[in-house]
Amino acid sequence: MKFKIISKGDERSNIIKARMKQHLIDFDLVYDKEEPDLVISVGGDGTFLEAFHRYQHRLSNTAFIGIHTGHLGFYADYLPEELEKLVIEIAKTPYHIVEYPLLEVIIRSKTGNKMDCYLALNEATIKTPESSVVFDVEIRGERFETFRGDGLCISTPSGSTAYNKALGGGIIHPSLEAIQLTEMASINNRVFRTIGSPLILPKHHTCLLKPIVDRSFFITIDHNTHNYTNVKSIQCRVAKEKIRFARFRPFPFWNRVRDSFIADNN
Repeated sequence: MKFKIISKGDERSNIIKARMKQHLIDFDLVYDKEEPDLVISVGGDGTFLEAFHRYQHRLSNTAFIGIHTGHLGFYADYLPEELEKLVIEIAKTPYHIVEYPLLEVIIRSKTGNKMDCYLALNEATIKTPESSVVFDVEIRGERFETFRGDGLCISTPSGSTAYNKALGGGIIHPSLEAIQLTEMASINNRVFRTIGSPLILPKHHTCLLKPIVDRSFFITIDHNTHNYTNVKSIQCRVAKEKIRFARFRPFPFWNRVRDSFIADNN
């Protein structure tokens, strides 16, 4: 089996990476940066997102697993003290694959046929440095509302525990192929009105955002921010691709939620 390890870059994570790399090579596994079967993230959720985006072109061939050395490791299954156990499991035990849905974002320009496509593991956010964003929101080709406010967050089920949760969105189990549209400080008064609640859309429902006011937009895909002007539309839907997690032991989603947010570690 071919593997690649991505480290957070701090001293502790780099030491774990070096030890793990040597142990796996000693077990006759091949270190391959280009076409790994398994990508191992050593760090926090930010490191895992980096690993995902670096190898998103290989989602059908590459599985991911995380070792937690950061402050919050929602995607990480293992702690540093479990390193030797994990090495033996990778070398000797076939892993179980768990798939989570992803978000597809397509940004179309008013000029020409320019189109940019992105995949998000957590979420996409849309903001503007110029006052408020103003969008017509279409669902399945029909106008739903006009949104005015600070911005919008479109999240995956696994990303529903990230920025979406901070905005008051719901937590969705990743077995549900859906995306969630959550408002950021919407303007609601006698003149302007939005639904005011997060919208959960199934995989066959596409959301299309059409700017009414010509603005420049900061569009963030997970941890990467892009600046756009002359935007014709932003299309969001459940992606055809999925991320594949390598699992050697069960780690139920709700256990992750409990351990990340409400477990008492004192």
